[in-house]
Amino acid sequence: MEKKALSFELIKEDKRTNARVGVIHLPHGDIKTPVFMPVGTQATVKSMTPDELKNEVGAHIILSNTYHLYLRPGHELIKEAGGLHKFMNWDRNILTDSGGFQVFSLGDLRKITEDGVEFRSHLDGSKHFISPEKSMEIQNYLASDIMMAFDECAPYGASHEYVEKSMERTTRWAKRCKDYHKNTENQALFGIVQGGFYKDLREKSANDLIKLDFPGYAIGGISVGEPKEEFLEMLRFTTPLLPKDKPRYLMGVGSPDYLIEAAISGIDMCDCVMPTRMARNGTALTHYGQVNMLNAKHTHDFTTLDKDCDCYTCKNYTKAYIHHLIKAKEILGARLLSIHNLRFLVKLMEDVRCAIEEERLVEFKEEFYEKYGYKE
Repeated sequence: MEKKALSFELIKEDKRTNARVGVIHLPHGDIKTPVFMPVGTQATVKSMTPDELKNEVGAHIILSNTYHLYLRPGHELIKEAGGLHKFMNWDRNILTDSGGFQVFSLGDLRKITEDGVEFRSHLDGSKHFISPEKSMEIQNYLASDIMMAFDECAPYGASHEYVEKSMERTTRWAKRCKDYHKNTENQALFGIVQGGFYKDLREKSANDLIKLDFPGYAIGGISVGEPKEEFLEMLRFTTPLLPKDKPRYLMGVGSPDYLIEAAISGIDMCDCVMPTRMARNGTALTHYGQVNMLNAKHTHDFTTLDKDCDCYTCKNYTKAYIHHLIKAKEILGARLLSIHNLRFLVKLMEDVRCAIEEERLVEFKEEFYEKYGYKE
C-alpha cells in the first residue's frame, strides 16, 4: 500500500451545527482541527522567531507563499538549502499556496491563457510564466507538507459566463497539477473549489474536483470583498459539498467572527495575514473587540491588554507600555502585538474545539459575540 503524506481522523461532529473536531496527520506532526494557521509569506511570520511561534503562539502549522518565494530568494536556492523547513528553521508543518491568488491580483500585469499565466514581477517588472506544472515544481522544491493546486481566483462581481470559464479552467489545471505531482509520500496536494458566488458553479467545481480524489480540499474565491451575508451563504452552501473524511480549508479568513462561522460550517483550517498586519498598524484583537493602541486614552492605563488572554504580552506588559512603543515606532511594539494577535486567534480555535467537544458551540458563539461586540 502506497504511503501518503496526509491522513485525516474525524474525532467528533457537533449535533446542532456542521462543526467537527479532527486530527490531520502530517510529516511534521499532528494538527488538531479546527485550526488557525499564521501566515509566513516570505518564509517568516513577520517579526516572529520559530520558538515564539511554537512556545508563545502555539502554532503547529504555518503558511508560506509560492509566488513571493519563487521571485525572492528563488525556489532553487531554497531547495539547495534543504527545503523550506531547514531554510527557515521551522520543524513543524508548512502549507504553501499555489501562487494563483497573488498572480491574479496583479491585474494589468498578467495575462491568462490555457497554458498558465504570464506576469510581470511586482519587484522589478521582469517577465515570468507560471503554469500548473511550474507551480508544482516550485512547491516540490519548497518541500512543504501541504501544497495547493494552481487555480484562478475570479474577482467578486464577475459574470456567470466569466466565472464558469474560470472555474472550468481551474479544474483542468487541478488535473494537470495532480498528474505532475509525484512526491505524494511527503507532500499532500489539495484541490481548490472555485465558482464565485454562483451555487451551480460551486457545486460543479466541488463534484469535478472530488472525482480527482485529492487528499484535502480548499474553498477559494470567497472573503474577497463581498458583503458578509453573501460570504456566509456561499460558505454554508459549499462546505457540505466536500468529503467528510478529508480536511476542508477556507482560504484567507482570519477575523474572529469569520473563524467561528467557518468552524460552524464544518471548516477545519483557516489562514490570514490580518493578525500581524493589524499588529504593525498598532491594533490589538481582544475578547472585548479591537483596541487601537495609538489612542491617547492608553497613556496612563497600567492594566493588561486583555485580561482573558494567556499570551506572553498580556502576562508581562501594560497598555501604557505598548502604547508608548507603538507611538515611538519601536519594533518591540509590533512584535508584542503580533504575539498577542496570533495567540488570540490560535487560542480562539482551541476554544472552539473544546466547545465542539463539550457540545456547547452555539452557546460559545453567543457568549463570544456578546463580549466582543458583534451584532448578528
